[in-house]
Amino acid sequence: MTTPSTTAAATRTASASGSGAEQAKVSLGSRIAARAGGGVMRVFLILVGLFWLMPTIGLLISSLRSGEEIAATGWWKVFTAPSQLTFDNYSRLLDNSTITHSLLSTVMITVPATVLVVVIGSLAGYAFAWMDFPGRDWWFLLVVGLLVVPVQVALIPVSKLFGQIGIFETTFGVILFHTAFGLPFAIFLLRNFFAEIPRELLEAARLDGAGEIRLFTRVVMPLGGPAIASLGIFQFLWVWNDMLVALIFADSDSPPITVALQQQVRQFGNNIDVLAPGAFVSMVIPLAVFFAFQRQFVSGVMAGAVK
Repeated sequence: MTTPSTTAAATRTASASGSGAEQAKVSLGSRIAARAGGGVMRVFLILVGLFWLMPTIGLLISSLRSGEEIAATGWWKVFTAPSQLTFDNYSRLLDNSTITHSLLSTVMITVPATVLVVVIGSLAGYAFAWMDFPGRDWWFLLVVGLLVVPVQVALIPVSKLFGQIGIFETTFGVILFHTAFGLPFAIFLLRNFFAEIPRELLEAARLDGAGEIRLFTRVVMPLGGPAIASLGIFQFLWVWNDMLVALIFADSDSPPITVALQQQVRQFGNNIDVLAPGAFVSMVIPLAVFFAFQRQFVSGVMAGAVK
């Protein structure tokens, strides 16, 4: 006959054995996770990183080889014949007025388009986050809705509009197009970041006599530095690597580097000794910008992840 005390004892025994098994599983999982985070995982991540960088390494080596050697053998042959490496390709690149002028045109497009998006997006993000005005929420919903509008939809109507006002195939037209399509994301990102700033901090600044402009420049902007840096990197990379908008709206006499390289391939299909260094230079500049602001970028991405 089973008594209540016997049943309770059996329940406690089963519970203890279950807890022991669960603890053993947790301990086993912890040991596996600890081993995975050790040397084996680091070696694996290094191999994945090298594999991911292999096209970049191949482009760099190809830019340091002559056209005949590139056509004859693969870039990996340089490890057995390092004498193939030369900087003559970069000398010819500097003598190519089309490529050098296109790099200047790309800078003249990318820098203003990035600065305008960051400045206007910061002001609008602050207004949507901390200023009260009629229809604020509806206007913000409109901005969010513009995020899903693809660039291809606006190419024909914007081309007609730019042609009517006389800015089609001009640098200003390309800057204006990139600014317009970069603002929705900028406003959405910065508004959400600025909204996380403690209200007490802003109220204390207002009690000290700070107006909206001083509040924005002295309090909000320093605190929003990581998010602003992240936005600047995103916008810079997007504009610098763009080819579709530049191919349609840019001046054909001074195209950006992406269009200039495409025209070089179309006109001279065998001048890989010029295309390889040109493509590498066009890739190195945004990489340098990214690594220069890497710390701010990571801080902006991780902002809000930990309260």
